[in-house]
This record gives sequence, C-alpha cells and structure tokens, in this order.
Amino acid sequence: MIDRRYSPAMRRFWLLFSQSVTVLLAAYFVVTTLQPDWLRPAPGQGRSAGVALLEAPPSSGGAAPPGSFRQAAQRGAAAVVSINTSKAAGRGPHANEPWFRFFFGDQGNQPQAALGSGVIISPEGYILTNNHVVEGADEIEVVLNDSRSARAKVIGTDPESDLAVLRITLDKLPVIALGSSDALQVGDQVLAIGNPFGVGQTVTSGIVSALGRNQLGINTFENFIQTDAAINPGNSGGALVDIQGHLVGINTAIYSRSGGSMGIGFAIPVATARQILESIVKEGSVRRGWIGVEPADLTPELRETFRAQAARGVLITGVLPSGPAAKAGIRPGDVIEEVGGQRVGNVPELLSQVAALKPGVETVFKVQRRTDELALKVTPGLRPRPPMAQGSQGPQGPR
Repeated sequence: MIDRRYSPAMRRFWLLFSQSVTVLLAAYFVVTTLQPDWLRPAPGQGRSAGVALLEAPPSSGGAAPPGSFRQAAQRGAAAVVSINTSKAAGRGPHANEPWFRFFFGDQGNQPQAALGSGVIISPEGYILTNNHVVEGADEIEVVLNDSRSARAKVIGTDPESDLAVLRITLDKLPVIALGSSDALQVGDQVLAIGNPFGVGQTVTSGIVSALGRNQLGINTFENFIQTDAAINPGNSGGALVDIQGHLVGINTAIYSRSGGSMGIGFAIPVATARQILESIVKEGSVRRGWIGVEPADLTPELRETFRAQAARGVLITGVLPSGPAAKAGIRPGDVIEEVGGQRVGNVPELLSQVAALKPGVETVFKVQRRTDELALKVTPGLRPRPPMAQGSQGPQGPR
C-alpha cells in the first residue's frame, strides 16, 4: 500500500483549504463588526419582515363615501365665522380711593372676553348671530374660516328674538345659501357648525327632534327647531344646515345640567331670522305690532271663571286702557279666535301673529264674547322695546 497522507498534492490542498477558511472567518468577523446590516434579510424575506397587511385601494377622484356629509359640511362651514368680543370691566365706586386699593387692590381692571359664532349671509358682509353673543361688547372681531379677520360693526339687534346683525368689510366673502326651515320635518338630518369652547370650527350631526318649540323661557318670541346635533357654549350664532349645506337655522340655546351638550339644542328658524335681518337692514330696527292685552290659554278653569263659550282660542284676561285693543272694543273675557284670517290656538301663536302685523294698518280680529261672534277692526300700535335685553342663560344651561 502506498501512504498518501504526506503527498505533496494533499499538503497543498489542506494548506489552501485552511487559508480559505481563515480568510472567510476574518471577513465574517469584519462584516459583523462594521456592517451588520449586510447580513440581515431584505424586507419581505424571512420572519423579520413584519405582519402582512391588506390596504384598501385609494378612492377614485377623492369622492365622498356613501352616507358622508362632506359636501354639506364644506358648503356650510366656509361661511361660518368665529366671533370674539371684549368688554371693558366696570370699576366700582371706590376703585379710585387709596385705602380701598390698599386693602383690596385694583378691582375690575381686567377686560371681559367672550366668544361665539356667526353666519355670513350676504356678499355685502352682513352676518347673523345671537344678540347675547355681542350684547354689551365694546369690540367685536370676526375670524373667517380662511383665517382672515376683521372688526365688525353692529347694524342692529333684536333682544326679543335673540338675533343680531353685524357687518364686516372684506373682499370675496363666502356666503351661505338660505334653505327652507318651513320644509323641515322631524327626523330630517341636520349639521350644527360653530366654534364650541373656542377649540376651532367644529361640525356635529343629528336630526330634527321637534319643531315649533316655545314656552321655554328663553326669548319673548319662540319658535325653535329642536335638534340632537351637539351644540355647546361657543356654538351660539352658528349655522344649522341641511344635508345640502343650506342654512335652516341659527343655533341659539341648549338644555343642559352640566353646561355641555345633552342632546337637546334649539335653533331659530331661518325664516324668522330672514325677517329680522330685512327689518334691521331696511328700517334700523324690528317693528312689531302690539294691541295691549293680557292673554291666557283657554283652560277649563278660566273658561268657567269668565263664562267663555268658545271651544278654542286665546282668552283675554285684561285690556290696557286707551290701548289699540280697548279702542277697537275688545273686553276682558273675550276669546280671540282669528287674527287677519289666521286661527290662533294658544298665547305664543297670538303673540307671534300680532307681532307680525304692521303698525298702523287695520286688521280684523274674530272674537267670541259669550255666545256672540264679533269681527272687530283693530289698528295695532308699535310694540315697545323691552327695557332690558334677554339674559344669556337658556333653560338650565348657557346658550
């Protein structure tokens, strides 16, 4: 046998093998020390690639998904503004006395600031908002959705409906389209747009919960749209829009025990707001009819007390001497059934219909006196302005 362990060929082979292994080990050491990323698997290979996710395809042309209110929100939000008001704090009678200032310091030196919302309803810069948003303000700043701002001038206010008209001077103003509040039905979808708590413009959605809400003790004239769209402090004066983005109401008040939304909000119908706007812009104030009576709903107790025979209407419990009603022959105990051909069933309806009459223009009132039916011609006078504006508190919560 021939021993091949020490043959020259074998020795060269093992020498070459050992050198190759040494070089590979040295290269591996260098790579793991200086460039460890070279040895990691590429993305998508091995377990370190992560979890496989399924992504939805992009929407074509940025179209809104089914059921979205995107277009309505965009149309309405452009014309909704934030309103910042400031009022100089009043100083007490002893504010300038040295001893008073020594013991109590400076009192009432800080201005009072408040915020609300408004809606641009005309290219001329007219803005609708609530009276309680701007009441008593020394300065009013309007901030548009495109971040422009301007000082606003109060054109007129109507505390009895809690509406105010402002005006700003800016170019290319976004204007909201007026919808029909008379066409609203319970269950219709609506959006509330405003600046709640000063966090910035916010859109909330809901439905029309009720129509014709009154006797809430918020305003003198009440005919509210009730909605469960979230309305919070700062939303006052903002827009209630339909699903086309058209204005149907001015957000005004909430029913709340905590100060925040509890799903019961109230808005002034745009039909009412439009009438107030036109009266203020054309005449400088709202001119309402007035006849000088004390009305009451026709309850069984009052019907028996006054011996009224009418089945429905509004009972007159008192008449102002020398007032329009007294001059026309209306007496206590009469029941007003119609005003200008329109039937009345309760006190709010009578108040609204009389207020809608033009002062100085004769109107026929259908009255039942015991068993007699009378048609009396009444010439309404101008309703006096209230001595004080309405407060800023709605039923158990801020507006």
